[in-house]
Amino acid sequence: MKKYLLIVLIFNLSLAFAQHDVKQNNDVKVGLVLSGGGAKGFAHIGVLKVIEEAGVRIDYIAGTSMGAIIGGLYASGYNAHELDSILKANDFSALLQDRLPRDASSFYQKENTGKYAISLPINNWKIGLPSAVSKGQNVFNLFTQLTEHVHEVEDFSKMPIPFFCIATNLETGEEVVLDHGFLPEAIRASSSFPGLLAPVNMDGKLLVDGGIVNNYPINKLKEKGVDYIIGVNVQGELLKEDKLDNVPIILKQIASFQILNNFEEKIKMTDIYLRPDISEYNDFSFEKEPEIVIKGEEAARKYFSELQKIASKQINTKHHNTIFTFELNSKIVIKEIEINGNENYTDNYCMDKLKIKKGQAISKKNFEDGINALTATGNFKSINYQFIKVDGGVKINFKIIENEVSAFLQLGAHYDDLYKTGILVNFTKKHALFKNDFLSADFVIGDNIRYDIDYFLENGFNWSFGLNTRYNSFDKNLAIDIVPIGQNDSNSGFKIPVNYRDFTTQLFLQTTLGNNLALRLGVEHKYLNVFTQEIVNDDLEKIYFDNSNYYNLFGKVTFDSYNTKYFPKKGFYFKTKYIIYLLSPNNIIDDFDSFSQLYGRLGIAKTFFNKLTLHFISEAGITIGTNNNDIHDYHLGGNNENFINTFVPFYGYDVGELNESAFLKSALTIRYELFKKNFISFTGNYARLNEDLWNGGRIFEDTRSGYAIGYGLKSIIGPIELVYSWNPDNKNNYWRVNVGFWF
Repeated sequence: MKKYLLIVLIFNLSLAFAQHDVKQNNDVKVGLVLSGGGAKGFAHIGVLKVIEEAGVRIDYIAGTSMGAIIGGLYASGYNAHELDSILKANDFSALLQDRLPRDASSFYQKENTGKYAISLPINNWKIGLPSAVSKGQNVFNLFTQLTEHVHEVEDFSKMPIPFFCIATNLETGEEVVLDHGFLPEAIRASSSFPGLLAPVNMDGKLLVDGGIVNNYPINKLKEKGVDYIIGVNVQGELLKEDKLDNVPIILKQIASFQILNNFEEKIKMTDIYLRPDISEYNDFSFEKEPEIVIKGEEAARKYFSELQKIASKQINTKHHNTIFTFELNSKIVIKEIEINGNENYTDNYCMDKLKIKKGQAISKKNFEDGINALTATGNFKSINYQFIKVDGGVKINFKIIENEVSAFLQLGAHYDDLYKTGILVNFTKKHALFKNDFLSADFVIGDNIRYDIDYFLENGFNWSFGLNTRYNSFDKNLAIDIVPIGQNDSNSGFKIPVNYRDFTTQLFLQTTLGNNLALRLGVEHKYLNVFTQEIVNDDLEKIYFDNSNYYNLFGKVTFDSYNTKYFPKKGFYFKTKYIIYLLSPNNIIDDFDSFSQLYGRLGIAKTFFNKLTLHFISEAGITIGTNNNDIHDYHLGGNNENFINTFVPFYGYDVGELNESAFLKSALTIRYELFKKNFISFTGNYARLNEDLWNGGRIFEDTRSGYAIGYGLKSIIGPIELVYSWNPDNKNNYWRVNVGFWF
């Protein structure tokens, strides 16, 4: 009996091995080719869902442009549902525009760069145009985060699924097959649509979108020895005249001439050819992602039985399904840092912007913030980084490419009630004298000529050095309660025409904590020339309020976390400045005594329901010591955001209508966003002006009040505002119109 059982067991084992050998001999390899097509490439994910459902094992992937993005991520280990989740979690439209949070900007950028409507590069003293809408840094950051688990895989055939993608050599027009290197860089290069994303420099080649030369790389995939090829084509047809209405669409149409050439031959090489019905979408329909994914599923489901037949010929059809996540709160320990490519910016400068040091444990969220801060400087064309595992942590390899262009011409325009019309012309030169420095010169041409010149040298983790010189002027009928030099009577109670001229030069040291907090200490020379003109004995004479030089010391602390400079929805702002008027030789007032002033501003913005914003601002200023010239008093009134010296905005009153050596002011604005970038607002502001601010505890006594309603919108040239303000004290009311960025 045992003998027969042994014979049966041997027979069954032999039969099982024989069946296994037969099945193994019948095993087939399946290749997947994914075309480019911009947002229409989201359909690839829908196709992948059905392929997985049918049980097909993909053995090789070839992709171009969006096909390279989806294909590269799939090959790295993600499944179709994970890719779908990634799409839903990211705004590709925003990513392509390289939008950065305001927190990424340095203090100088927060205070100054938000005033230019146009920025043009200057190369060899010739004004040019930007090479692309976006540098693609945000896109690269996302790819790098998502593929961290394969950063050390340089041969793409060693990926969980072997992979390659196609790019175009911009110099020669030749096809470039990317099958090794750094995966995020490769798929970023393959998807660099000309004019939209900047080209990528890889191995000495300047690469752009592979769809220009080969949008459906099936011929290269055939060479990999696959038995079946599933192809997905999301390339659109040539458009008619009525659809060719913008530059990106026209460029895409031109590229399509080459893409569609010989396409019929490629279709014949495809075993299962899928063409999702996406004619109603275009390359930039990123907001339609859910619909486009469904279109991909619908196209693949028509071939579900054919896909199942292919799966039946494969031995192992189980797809990798490990979920890879990029945990922003998880920490990495930095063991080594290597920075390559920086010539005009030191390692210290780069690491200070990145906020990283050797031996530091840093969260991935903080690392991402550092990348944004370095990107926001505008000094680099690309910032590539790679995590290499070492004992006890990681080594971070940075490969950065600096902008060849270091000079810019920038333009802006503005109108307001005080300065009237102004055209801003700026010249900026980076690494003008030393590494890490920049020179910025603003010249305002219009009703009131002005200039503002900055030189700043950043020293990484150390104190930085700066020089600023400015000239500011305006002519205004001011209700200033001061006595002209040489006169005995006060001008209180009525307005007189005043010419205000300010020349100020500052030398300072500055240190920062992150991008929100800055401390500045320095010395200052100020020349004030303030006068009115009267006809005396048929001659026009100047009667001076001030015509003196001052030598001062100052310190300033600023914290700024507003999400935007104009119409902020959230954040906190704090600024305090202390200035000592130390010396004034030959002062127009003979008995000049040293005095000082302390000024502070606090702002908080909070938004509810994403539409309704409460914005509270409180300001205060005091004079310490004896000030014998009332021109240095605080002058409240108007609604300008570009006041200088001791002028302070206050709704309901005209510029400089309220004057005193000390003041305390609070304002609450209720702002509602009617629709995108359009706001209506109501403001109530209250102030007390008195040399003794506390007034024995009666701080609400003699309070002035003013109110305003307004309509504002964000435009390409800056905020545009129409404001009506009034006060109940003297029944005065004012209409204010402000157009463009404030400067």
